[in-house]
Amino acid sequence: MTSKRKKRLLLILLIIGGVAIAATFMMKALNENINLFYSPTEVVEGKAPLEHTFRLGGMVSEGSVKRKADGGLTVHFDVNDGNKTVTVAYTGILPDLFREEQGIVTLGKLGSDGIFVAEEVLAKHDENYMPPEVAEALEKGMQDGINKMKESAQ
Repeated sequence: MTSKRKKRLLLILLIIGGVAIAATFMMKALNENINLFYSPTEVVEGKAPLEHTFRLGGMVSEGSVKRKADGGLTVHFDVNDGNKTVTVAYTGILPDLFREEQGIVTLGKLGSDGIFVAEEVLAKHDENYMPPEVAEALEKGMQDGINKMKESAQ
């Protein structure tokens, strides 16, 4: 092989190596920043990752919103999908449209104690809209609950 061919081959190998390294860094960054959606049923069943950011959506359970007596910004409430319930802890100002029996989506991490620690809470903007993921999770959760009731009645 001539020295000119060796230089071309080395250059091509360096370019391929550089592209491979760049693709690896891109995939790692995408994997760390992806926020998957989980329903309360999936979280209770252990399908959601611990200590990794994801979205949790469902309906705020009636009578579950509890604020600390000291007037702080920490709020605890339950989110359900008609089948299972997950307790959420959030410190901050809740959206104006947040209320019980309201569809919401939260972003945060599941702690080892089973409490979802939310960094962000989003409430639906009008009575006709519900995020598709939440609607699907609620429908599936309701169907699972109905199936369990039918099984226990037999």
